[in-house]
Amino acid sequence: MCSIMCYAGEDMDKETLEGCLARTIKRGPDAMQVVKTPFGFLGFARLAIMGLTPEGMQPFYRNGSWVVCNGEVYGFRRIKKELEERGYVFQGGSDCEVLLPLYQEYGVEMFSHLDAEYACVLYDAKRQKLLAARDPIGIRPLFYGYSPSGTIAFASEPKNLMGLVDKVYPFPPGHYYCDGEFVRYEDIAAVCGYVHQDLETVTKNIHDKLVEGVKKRLDADAPLGFLLSGGLDSSLVCAIAASVLKKPIRTFAIGMEKDAIDLKYAKEAADFIGADHTEVIMTKEEVLASLETVIEALATYDITTIRASMGMYLVCKAIHEKTDLKVLLTGEISDELFGYKYTDFAPGAAAFQEEAAKRLRELHCYDVLRADRCLAANSLEARVPFGDLDFVRYVMSVDPARKMNVYQKGKYLLRKAFEKDRILPEHILWREKAAFSDAVGHSMVDDLKAYAEGKYTDDQFEMLRKKYGYAQPFTKESLLYREIFEKYYPGQAGMIPGFWMPNKEWEGCDVDDPSARVLANYGDSGI
Repeated sequence: MCSIMCYAGEDMDKETLEGCLARTIKRGPDAMQVVKTPFGFLGFARLAIMGLTPEGMQPFYRNGSWVVCNGEVYGFRRIKKELEERGYVFQGGSDCEVLLPLYQEYGVEMFSHLDAEYACVLYDAKRQKLLAARDPIGIRPLFYGYSPSGTIAFASEPKNLMGLVDKVYPFPPGHYYCDGEFVRYEDIAAVCGYVHQDLETVTKNIHDKLVEGVKKRLDADAPLGFLLSGGLDSSLVCAIAASVLKKPIRTFAIGMEKDAIDLKYAKEAADFIGADHTEVIMTKEEVLASLETVIEALATYDITTIRASMGMYLVCKAIHEKTDLKVLLTGEISDELFGYKYTDFAPGAAAFQEEAAKRLRELHCYDVLRADRCLAANSLEARVPFGDLDFVRYVMSVDPARKMNVYQKGKYLLRKAFEKDRILPEHILWREKAAFSDAVGHSMVDDLKAYAEGKYTDDQFEMLRKKYGYAQPFTKESLLYREIFEKYYPGQAGMIPGFWMPNKEWEGCDVDDPSARVLANYGDSGI
């Protein structure tokens, strides 16, 4: 990950902005600078992944225009070659160096044609316009706000903007900003028409598009590894990568010392694909000691996100401390496309699709946020093959009646797509889903709950939770998380659309805890 920042005015000094950018130096520990430009300031903290030489340092400048970008542009080598044939000259090997030439060729149409996960700020010298944009899913973070003087500022994380702006807002995915307005260039969750192909065609397309999504994300000049939980999604990413690379990949799994569900499955998957596998064991003491650090890194109070981040943060911390890796492939975004445990209760295909669209549009506030912050806080970059734009567009267009659990097995289409490849043990390919926060060990969530219970009496809980009108805490655990959040981000709770919970309007889903463990259909998921 890298960290970017922009302050579009001159009523601020460079030293102040350098201090704001330095708050996220872990995102970009390799180099950092703030540059004065004709419209204000641009800042960049670099984690060198592509084009490791100094020429890859940003901001990039060309003919009076500037750009700063935290992102990966897939297929950039082909794009660069085409641009070179048109007369463009490049200084280094960074993928983001193609952005200014692409903008010069296509203008704002560039954003809707990028095969990339990115957040960028661009100054168009010819038109004297400031633009900012974010990828359609929001895999790369971007926030904005207005200073007391009314000047807009952009940054990779809320902590960069605290004290600089009055209110911090998430930059909407699939939008670009220009002339004070946010323009949607793509709604990734919208479907113009459904695909009504036969099962064999659908599963072949799912197979081929996911394989291609993994292939793209294996291109890195820095060393890469894989997070492997032993569940379907991360196991598929690892197995595809091992098959493509035809050499042992480095995989990492984490679990509590006494009841980690996933460790044994992760080891089985790793052994089957011939991976160089590492297990990380975490303790109750480590989890509780890291809680405030994790919430400060996440900038959220959401229960599900925090629970699932504890294991992810600690495994990434171990990877950062003990290896030379800079890039990790992960398994996020499959649930939003193919369904959670609770979507088994969807009353119909239209409701299933509507829920998938809602979750996809809000993804940048939950699982994608988790993956970004847990890795970035440990100077690592997350790559998410299930977030490949071509793959997401296709799966969202598949007839939702096919994606529902009508086969007595969740994510049936995804499992069926890789059945013939035999790249995973059959019992892992068809294993029931276990939520990551549970699968690292049921005791972890129980420890967090118990810690919160001991923190407040019932009277204290009732009194303290009433301080919060928005997203009011409803358990002692949620109050604990909110109090820590407010310590670092006072008054900024609106950055998150509330608590991630199953759809309470559906029968069987009106529960008081976000864990799939409380659902009647959890069954073998916890085994």
